[in-house]
Amino acid sequence: MADFVFNTAKGRVAEFVKRVQSNDPATARLVIIPLEAAGLESQANLEDSVSVVEVLDGATNEQTTMGRKYLADADLAAVAADMANNRMDVDIPDITWTGATGNALGALVIAYDPNSSADSAIIPLTHHDFSISPDGSDLTAQIAAAGFYRAS
Repeated sequence: MADFVFNTAKGRVAEFVKRVQSNDPATARLVIIPLEAAGLESQANLEDSVSVVEVLDGATNEQTTMGRKYLADADLAAVAADMANNRMDVDIPDITWTGATGNALGALVIAYDPNSSADSAIIPLTHHDFSISPDGSDLTAQIAAAGFYRAS
């Protein structure tokens, strides 16, 4: 499967990140959700999901042993248009799970959580292939050197 932007977030990712950065609301954050490789559904099945509940309501399972990671305003670099290249790149820091264990991973989902919300209110933004079997060592995910999202 390829990396993709969920349909509900197309054209909106940079704005959601800016909302986290500007504390609008104060509890806004990004959530990084590891998904298990086994049962991971296709892009065609996942990309129409409008909440994390819908991402996880089929055969796709969250890898809960490692757990979710959260990024607040202080964790994020400023978002600004790249006028020279006529695009908007959005980056997040590398994510590390210390002593990672559990089932093999197939993907990571980055989502927008406005208010420490239930999964039904968390909006999935992007899906990234991430195939690895945790072995108890630290596991670090770098989504992409240029950023996890690009609008051009």
